[in-house]
Amino acid sequence: MQQKKSMGFGARGWILIFVMFTGMVSFMVFRNYPVNILSDFYGGATITGMLLTVGSIVGVVIQLILSRLFGRIKSVKRLACFIGLIAIVCAYAMCLIPIDMSIGQCSMAGLWQVLFFIENVSVTTYGVFLLSVLAGQWFPRRKGTVMGIATIAFPFANGMTGLFATSAMSPLATGNAPAVFKSFLPFLILATVGFIVCIIALTDYPEQVGAFRDNDKSLTPEVAKQMMEEEIENKRTTVWTAGHILTCREMWFAAVYCGILLIGSSGVMTQSSAIVGAFEGLNYTMVMLGVAVAGAIGSYTVGVLDTAFGTKRAMIIGMSLMIIAGILGVAAVATGAGAPLAAAMIFIALYMGASSNFSVSVSAQYWRREDFPGVFGVINPISNIFEAAGPTIIIVLIGTGGASTMMGVRSVFIFLTIIGVIGVALMCMFSKKHIKSLDDKYRAAAGKPLDDALADRK
Repeated sequence: MQQKKSMGFGARGWILIFVMFTGMVSFMVFRNYPVNILSDFYGGATITGMLLTVGSIVGVVIQLILSRLFGRIKSVKRLACFIGLIAIVCAYAMCLIPIDMSIGQCSMAGLWQVLFFIENVSVTTYGVFLLSVLAGQWFPRRKGTVMGIATIAFPFANGMTGLFATSAMSPLATGNAPAVFKSFLPFLILATVGFIVCIIALTDYPEQVGAFRDNDKSLTPEVAKQMMEEEIENKRTTVWTAGHILTCREMWFAAVYCGILLIGSSGVMTQSSAIVGAFEGLNYTMVMLGVAVAGAIGSYTVGVLDTAFGTKRAMIIGMSLMIIAGILGVAAVATGAGAPLAAAMIFIALYMGASSNFSVSVSAQYWRREDFPGVFGVINPISNIFEAAGPTIIIVLIGTGGASTMMGVRSVFIFLTIIGVIGVALMCMFSKKHIKSLDDKYRAAAGKPLDDALADRK
């Protein structure tokens, strides 16, 4: 007997979304805040920025290795918990190392830098990569909306930057050390709660707890279980090998697109203080709070568009927002007015959440369920290489203005406009029909039956 179909996410689905939210907040806070706000106390922006970049590259290598092992890994959830524990421990340790105001530096800078490097690698792998794999396995068709809600974490974390900076740096006015642990504590608690919930309540597949993928209750429990078992077996015999994925032009179009979007969001936001500070009369805290609100709206809206109209269309819309942000930013510099700059930051916020949505969405939308982890495991780390370079690129562009930060900001927004146009062009060339033709070719060569599973993908 078939059951009634549900349009919600189900209790377990909401638990997954919450855990993803906490992991993504941790990814933003424990990587970006030390570089953006506290770098002077931990060796300077050059050293912390280098650790961020190198750590991201190591994380990319780990993701590529894991993508080839998913067919043999018995539980992605258990692996996520193991790596998540490393991230939680390092986060607490980083925040507890004191700053010695007699030297104006962290008293154990070398140890802190090692911990920051490990934190960067582990929180990226846990908070963004492995939890996103679980999202694709739970919501293969509704991943756009699910990711749209979870990635509200990104604008939320960026919106809290100003409040964090005020809380952390206010003791300096009285000659005391920055209130590092106190200011990080709410985020540490959030990360801990999310991690505990992950251990207790999450599973690799919804069928393992009597739930349904996409919360589609029109399936019977027996059919749902059979689908899960078939998917697990098909992952072991996937025709999309590393070579096939890496020679697929659509994979490269999607990976470079996602990387461009990450440069234009995460890269810009790591230097948001310098960009906003170039315009007199703009309140940084208020601008970043506006970023948080707009980002939450944009993340959810783009996710809904993804589910309703198709991933490719949503990706073109997302990149178009970057082009608008770039034009507004250039106009702000030309006129010296703060309003266009604030509007540009709002448009950046609108596509910020989508910058991490799409690596999941495009992998799940245009490839088979059993092929999703392998494809995502290549697209995501390649795009992360762009993200790792993003802060450095933005810093260099700001530096092109020399003594005039304003001219450097102009370079940033010109750059956003150009790469935005490139991103739109890449997605216009993206062809789901080409992916299906390759899938048919590889399945025929492997002796697997051909079908129309990829024919109706929007």
